[in-house]
Amino acid sequence: MPVIVIGGHTRNLGKTQLVVEIIRAFPQAHWWALKITQFGHGVCSINGEACGCAAEEHTFAIQEERDAAGRGDTCRMLAAGAQRVFWVRSKQGRLAEAMPSLRRKLSRAENIVIESNTLLRFLKPDLYLPVLDFRRADFKSSAREFLDRADAYVLLASPTAGQAPASGAPAWDSVSLKPLERRPLFVVWPQHMCPPSLQAFIREKVFSPAPASG
Repeated sequence: MPVIVIGGHTRNLGKTQLVVEIIRAFPQAHWWALKITQFGHGVCSINGEACGCAAEEHTFAIQEERDAAGRGDTCRMLAAGAQRVFWVRSKQGRLAEAMPSLRRKLSRAENIVIESNTLLRFLKPDLYLPVLDFRRADFKSSAREFLDRADAYVLLASPTAGQAPASGAPAWDSVSLKPLERRPLFVVWPQHMCPPSLQAFIREKVFSPAPASG
């Protein structure tokens, strides 16, 4: 049951688009896809809306997406060809409580692709690909925590310049760039997040059969 995790250091980087393109690039994988969302104080995990529930109530919810015609992220994953798609919602810091139920649901999956950083606290994926943008200063603590666990990095090119990011330093504050020097880096465009070079990397790391022993 190979698992690919797609992360990112801030919002609206194209993480869902990358998941969608991976699903489309490997239709034979019969994907199950997940989106993980953690809500802060005052937002309920049951419906993602403002709620007055107590801290110990509604700590998580797992909803299966069934609307491939919708506009939400999980709808897009289903429309891309995933066999099953789940939206996992939890209160901030309570994702661990969802893990037993989530593992039971995923036990029959053939291949899994997940949009999340925080899930790396609970599993070791076969491939972790964080999406980065040198121009965006915000850097979530979860992305900072797992930056050096990436197998490769997916770096957004400038959509205005139509080329790779400038060679200047990223806008990030106090984030070490050493991990980026040691692993592959794929420069991508917002509407082409999984180019052939990245597809080949995924194929080699996840789908190539292991060499026969002695």
